[in-house]
Amino acid sequence: MTIEYRWARGEYGRLPAFAAEFVQRHVNVLATTGGEASAVAAKQATSTIPIVFVAGDPVKAGLVESLNRPGGNATGSYIATSEMEQKRLSLLHELTPGVPLIGVLLNPNFVDAARQLAELQQAARMIGRRLLIAKASNDEELNAAFALLVQQGIGALQVATDPYFDTRRDRIIAFAAQNRLPAVYQFREYALAGGLVSYAPSITEAYRQAGNYTGRILKGEKPADLPVLQPTKFDFVINLKTAKALGLTVPFGLLNAADEVIE
Repeated sequence: MTIEYRWARGEYGRLPAFAAEFVQRHVNVLATTGGEASAVAAKQATSTIPIVFVAGDPVKAGLVESLNRPGGNATGSYIATSEMEQKRLSLLHELTPGVPLIGVLLNPNFVDAARQLAELQQAARMIGRRLLIAKASNDEELNAAFALLVQQGIGALQVATDPYFDTRRDRIIAFAAQNRLPAVYQFREYALAGGLVSYAPSITEAYRQAGNYTGRILKGEKPADLPVLQPTKFDFVINLKTAKALGLTVPFGLLNAADEVIE
């Protein structure tokens, strides 16, 4: 068995060409990660080759008819991380109660960007915080976003869900550290790499689910008969090393609620 990889590194415009290439090569299964954009590109490229995705809301994206009965040629794991921006903002609020202005890194090209922005603004109004939205979808824009956040004097940072930001994880974490900014992220891997706090469904579990489905399809099962799975494990991780470096005291309630504390 041969496995071929293509990685767009958050550049969504490259995905249709990757999908078309694999279709032309008559692969047995198309496995997609990195959100709905890659899965949609695969779905638009073929209606016959099985697709296994790790993505946000697959019904809204038009990938499946329903979670229980996918229909068509696609199924996989529904990882609802972009729907958790309000929860992450709430965690940041608890960690930094005296910070009046919170910066948000947001990719305007991400499929859920409009919903992310609306939900964050609503949540900010409810907790009485001001947000500074810094948009970036490439490295030049990311540099400009960093400059804007520093110039406007934010006191904390939220990195919205987006595959492009995942590919620039180390740069973003370094920016937060250099500017002594408490920051909240999505996946556990951010906290392991030095980020302060992360909260999201387990990406490891979602990939494991997708790998299992890929194997079953290669053995003859059909995507239409495999219900879309939803991760049951969530990772709330606090990096106490980073908290200490920031001079930040983490409330006991958050420490007690964390699934993992890095010391």
